[in-house]
Amino acid sequence: MEDIGYKIFGAFLTTVLAFVVGMFYGGFRRKIIARIQNRVGPPVYQNFLDVMKLLSKKTAVHHGIMQQLAPLWLITMSIVTLMFIPVLKDGLFFTNLNFSGDIIFLLYMMVFGSLGMALGAGQTGNPNSAIGVTRGLIQMVGFEIPWIMALVALMVQYKTTSVTGLLDIQSQSGTWMMFSSPFAFIAALLAMPGMFRYSPFDIVGAPAELASGPVSEFGGKYLSLMMTSGSIFAFVKLTLIVDLFLGGASNLIELVIKTFILYMYPVLWGAISPRFRTEQAVKYFWGWPLFFGVIALAFATF
Repeated sequence: MEDIGYKIFGAFLTTVLAFVVGMFYGGFRRKIIARIQNRVGPPVYQNFLDVMKLLSKKTAVHHGIMQQLAPLWLITMSIVTLMFIPVLKDGLFFTNLNFSGDIIFLLYMMVFGSLGMALGAGQTGNPNSAIGVTRGLIQMVGFEIPWIMALVALMVQYKTTSVTGLLDIQSQSGTWMMFSSPFAFIAALLAMPGMFRYSPFDIVGAPAELASGPVSEFGGKYLSLMMTSGSIFAFVKLTLIVDLFLGGASNLIELVIKTFILYMYPVLWGAISPRFRTEQAVKYFWGWPLFFGVIALAFATF
């Protein structure tokens, strides 16, 4: 019974940690891009203010049950995915519910949020939403292939499908998998910007072009839930890459340093890059990322 209490408390702490870190990272992104563009920019805590403001607003637009379920689908997917990723490898409250085979489970779960958003946005009937969803699903097919190939390469090379298993291998060998499996790391790193959908891969929301794309008909509490979900999911993706390739983290300071450095990669790339068209994005992901994914599989096999 005491063990269950620890797990529940750990799940709560993990969710709060993911939300706070993800929101601050989003605030840093807005600030950094503003400074690059010679603007002052909003404070780093602006996202928290935006979420509270949106929660206080009423939404009078209702297109059906699926539109209302889409934000819940997103945040549920984010939290459930978070619950199966070890945030700290030695933490009492942050080991979470990982199990043998959890990498395969995570690959499925990380797709569900986008599918739920597609169903919700499609019910609104807004053409901007439909175009954004179509672009998003096409782009997802692009970056998911090299990303999955990188993870499959790790599973083949080390004969485990567990995140904690891969963490233990790195701890015992004293070598991060970014060095022992360099091609898988490069493939995952090149695919990562597509997961965050920052420029040049912001074709889904496409500011000044699609009026935010899929979220065009979502405001107030709906948009607040989406911002919360996006912050948590950003933390999920960063932590998963740290666990798989950077040896995990033993404490919160190490976790923040590693995830923040990783996060700066798509942020700084996006700050200086114009938006790709849909076919350009897919061509990119099926170029060098796919090439290194194939090399990673061959390296793991032979």
